[in-house]
Amino acid sequence: MKKLFAVLAITAGLSASAQEKQQPKAASPVTFGVKAGFNGSTFSRGERSDVDNSEKIKAGSHIGIFANIPVAEKFCIQPELLFSQLGSKTEDLFIHDSGDYFTKQEYEYKTNLNYLTLPIMVQYNILPQLYVEAGPEFGLLLGGKIEGDGRNEIRYDNTTTVNSESFSDKISMKLYHKFNFGIGIGAGYYFTQNFGVTARFTAGITGIFKNDYGSKVRNNALQLGVAYRFK
Repeated sequence: MKKLFAVLAITAGLSASAQEKQQPKAASPVTFGVKAGFNGSTFSRGERSDVDNSEKIKAGSHIGIFANIPVAEKFCIQPELLFSQLGSKTEDLFIHDSGDYFTKQEYEYKTNLNYLTLPIMVQYNILPQLYVEAGPEFGLLLGGKIEGDGRNEIRYDNTTTVNSESFSDKISMKLYHKFNFGIGIGAGYYFTQNFGVTARFTAGITGIFKNDYGSKVRNNALQLGVAYRFK
């Protein structure tokens, strides 16, 4: 009888051990965090034959919250809610010369656009502390401002008139699409379980203006920042 009990005990122990090995490990818990950093944004646009245009990077910032949701051993989904400053520095030059009438218009201005954005990134963990990511970003335009300088030169009948101006005005929301859509790719590295650095480039897909006069203007932004996960 004692031998029978010993055999049953050993069998039960082996069975329990096998079941433990077969059971999948519990997924890591959902974590939450905050992030903030620098935006380097600019517009991309098609060419217009009547205007010599150039775009330069405008500095801005982003700040917000995120949730990191594990869905597999190396994959996570990270939705974020950010306040993000986009826009561009623009130089426009328009020249018209018909012989008797000449006009030259030069403008240098900065467009500041404030968005509430919802990026939804799929992250792949190359290492426990290093990940790459890609996914869509949805944006809602909250408002903005245009500020800069302009110079208008007119020459007619041997008379030249030059006017200069400085301006700073809120954007007219009726001229802009409120919804913005883009695709982001990026990476991040966590030095500790809590603190990390992030980098992401988001290319705009939808146009900014309701009437783009055949020259579609899109948002593009490089985001560099820091992130803190609560654990």
